[in-house]
Amino acid sequence: MEEMVVLTSEDGEKLPCYVLEETRVAGCDYVLVTDSEEGDGECYILKDVSKPEETEALYEIVEDEKEQQYLAKIFNELLEDVDIE
Repeated sequence: MEEMVVLTSEDGEKLPCYVLEETRVAGCDYVLVTDSEEGDGECYILKDVSKPEETEALYEIVEDEKEQQYLAKIFNELLEDVDIE
């Protein structure tokens, strides 16, 4: 894993995460990240909520359960050797 993003909580705490996979669904970009360089840590599905004219991506954690389940299936297919729970 090479690409990294840094999540920042509302209170300013930073959590570096490693990108496992990216996909685009219905015009929205999603990224699957983990907080462990080895890939066996907590996984998060992030949605790019930035505007097209913005130069930097702005990601939010997908919190809707149905959207999470749908995207988890997609990422499971993309990463055949990884089990996402």
